[in-house]
Amino acid sequence: MRKRLVHCRLFRYDKSKNKNGAGYMKCPSCHHHGTRVLDSRPVDEGRSIRRRRECEQCHYRFTTFEKVEEMPLIVVKKEGTREEFSREKILRGLIKACEKRPVALEQLEQITQDIEKELRNRGVAEVKSETIGEMVMERLSKVDEVAYVRFASVYRQFKDLNVFIEELKELIKKEQR
Repeated sequence: MRKRLVHCRLFRYDKSKNKNGAGYMKCPSCHHHGTRVLDSRPVDEGRSIRRRRECEQCHYRFTTFEKVEEMPLIVVKKEGTREEFSREKILRGLIKACEKRPVALEQLEQITQDIEKELRNRGVAEVKSETIGEMVMERLSKVDEVAYVRFASVYRQFKDLNVFIEELKELIKKEQR
């Protein structure tokens, strides 16, 4: 019998409870209400748990991920609109700024993770997009100056060459300290 891997992001619990008072996990194949956990391990630096499960009835194996539900973090844009925080959006901006630069993807993922962690640790429901942009630029300036200038030129929307030159002068001053 060939086993397949199924990734489930959302758990399907039945309203009835097992002997421990917890809801039963439904099998995604036969919808039986009993599965057993074969293996559990932490993933995403301990922020999630990956569980390999097997249906007690049809023996179908699948993978589930258990993650703490975090309070949504809302980003307030310059024009006053609001949207949910997206770490992928930050990572895309960093990747674009670091294109053809000797910066490892792992560094960019770490920057993104650090920014998200810092924002969530503040315990606020809303954060201004300017705050996030400044956090990105602060960290990027320590990683790669060219990537920093690229990001800053898009983020700050330099109107003319003089403003751009002033930004470069500030970067040089920081480096000399």
